Amino acid sequence: MRRTSFLKNSLFAIAALWIMLTMSSCGSTKGLILMQGKFDTAKLSPIHATEPIIRKGDILSIIVYSDNPEATKIYNQSLITTGNPTPIASTGVAQAVSGSSPSAGGYQVDGQGNIVFQGLGKIYVEGLTKAALKDTLDARLLPYLQHPYYSIRFLNYKFTMMGEVSHPGQISVPGERINILEAIALSGDLTPYANRDSVFFIRENNNKREFAWLNLTKPEIMGSPYFYLQQNDIIIVEPNKKKSVANDVVTVRNVTLAATIVSTLAIVYSIFHK
Repeated sequence: MRRTSFLKNSLFAIAALWIMLTMSSCGSTKGLILMQGKFDTAKLSPIHATEPIIRKGDILSIIVYSDNPEATKIYNQSLITTGNPTPIASTGVAQAVSGSSPSAGGYQVDGQGNIVFQGLGKIYVEGLTKAALKDTLDARLLPYLQHPYYSIRFLNYKFTMMGEVSHPGQISVPGERINILEAIALSGDLTPYANRDSVFFIRENNNKREFAWLNLTKPEIMGSPYFYLQQNDIIIVEPNKKKSVANDVVTVRNVTLAATIVSTLAIVYSIFHK
């Protein structure tokens, strides 16, 4: 009788530990959902993306065109072709050619905010938008070119995603506009341990750092000035409380050890009390 009672108690203890471990891994998925609740469509429909501002360290691709291609040549960087060499038009227009990858080195903005532009020399560009840079180039090139126009791109438009995402790291963006939801998708999505209530932003503007926190569970984030990223933004997704529980090796070890001891005692008792 005592043996049967002991075995029942042991099995009950093991079952209770198993249930505790199982229940600790279960929970509501509500905290994993982004932008919960009602949407104020009248307030959130307008798009508040801002045009990128040129900053120190940026690398710009600038291609000049005009009604006189021959006169335009001297204002375009030479193209560098990687792979199988293929003739490229001398006007500076990048052409898609099988087996080759033509590209110009670009103009890097130095520590004083200048670029050294081919055929024109030093130009101050820090703080300008692409539209403002076009105006600046017009002022310098109109005496020499007929109807000049330009293709201007950022070659180093990137952001850094850290913390509780599947693929943290520095991510380059082919375009020049990306929002936080697209950035999360490029990072492989948030992990189950991500704190969606408070995502930390570090942004550099006018030689100063800005700091902000976004609550990704609220639709109102679409109206935030941080919803659309700027080049060189740093986003840190902090862990939630579940992460600390998951990393509590001591607790997991103690529960496992207790279950092992109870089951071992039950086996030993059944062997010697047959």
